[in-house]
Amino acid sequence: MPQTAHSSRRPRRDPDSGPDRRPAGAPGRQSLRQPVGRRPRWWTELPLIIVVYAAYSAGRLLARGDTADAVGHGVGILRLEERFHINFEHPLNRLFTRTPGLGIPADFAYASLHYLATPAILVWLFRRHPAGYRAARTWLMASTLLGLIGFTLLPTCPPRLLDAGHGFVDTMAQFSSYGWWGGEASAPRGLGGMTNQYAAMPSLHVGWALWCGVMLWLHGRGVLTKTLAIAYPTLTTLVVMGTANHYFLDAVGGVAVMGAGLLLTRPAMRFAERTRTRFGRGAWVNRSTIVGGGCETSAGEHIPGQRTSSAGAGDSTPAATR
Repeated sequence: MPQTAHSSRRPRRDPDSGPDRRPAGAPGRQSLRQPVGRRPRWWTELPLIIVVYAAYSAGRLLARGDTADAVGHGVGILRLEERFHINFEHPLNRLFTRTPGLGIPADFAYASLHYLATPAILVWLFRRHPAGYRAARTWLMASTLLGLIGFTLLPTCPPRLLDAGHGFVDTMAQFSSYGWWGGEASAPRGLGGMTNQYAAMPSLHVGWALWCGVMLWLHGRGVLTKTLAIAYPTLTTLVVMGTANHYFLDAVGGVAVMGAGLLLTRPAMRFAERTRTRFGRGAWVNRSTIVGGGCETSAGEHIPGQRTSSAGAGDSTPAATR
C-alpha cells in the first residue's frame, strides 16, 4: 500500500547523537570533553597530581609576602566592598560567631571539605568518566597555578587577622577546642608555620568548590546530584566568609581564576599532546608499525609466515609450510 504523507514516519533520533544544535558559543558538556585514544593510567596520573600539588604548596609557602603589604591589601579590599555595600562577610561572621550551631560545622567544613571533596571527585571522574577526566584535571591544575600567581602578586590579610576594630572574629580560634585546628587557619595545632595565612586572594576554597559543582552537574545523574552540584559551591562561599577567612571579593577572584583556567584548558591539552607525540611513546609506536623500519627484503627473501604474492592468489597457505 502506498504511504501517504500522514502515514510516513521519520525514524526517531537520539537527542545525544548528531550535531549540537545549541547556539554558537553556548557552554555545554562537550567543552570539557576530549576524544581520547586510550584510558588514563593511574600510575601516570597520580605522580602528576602529586608533583603539581607539591609545587603549588611549596610556592604558596614561598609567596608569603610582607605583612604590612598583606594587611594593606586586606583593608583596601574591605573598604572597596564597604563603598559598594558588598561586604557580606560582616553579617555572616556575626551570625556564625553568635550561633555555635552554625559556626562549629562551618569550621569543620572549612578545615576538611576542601581537601576531601576535590580528590574524591577526581577519582570518581577517573574511574567512571575517563572521557572527561583529562580536561577536568587540566582545568583544575591550570586554575590552581593561576591562583598561586595571585597569592604571589597580591598577598592579602584575611578578615580574621585584621585589627579587632574592623569587626571580625576568628571563629576557628573561637571554637578551636571542638576540632584539630588552632588559631592559625585550618592547620592542625602547632603546624601553623606550614601554611601561608596571607594566601587569601583568590579563594581557591571557592574555586575548587565551583569545579566540583561543575563536574557533578555535567557527569552526575539524578536530582540529588544536581542539587549537590549547586549547594556545595554556594555553601562553601558562605562558609569562607562566615568564618572570616575570606572577603566576598576573594570569592569573586576564585570564580575568575577558574574561568581563566577553563580558557587555558584546551591550549594546555593541545600542547601536552604535541609534546607527548614528539617526545613520548607515540613517536616510537609510529616508527615500530613500519615492518623492518622501512627496509626492503632481498630478492627471494620472505618473512616467516608471509603470504605469497599475487601470483599465488587464492592460496592462503603460508609460504614456509608449502
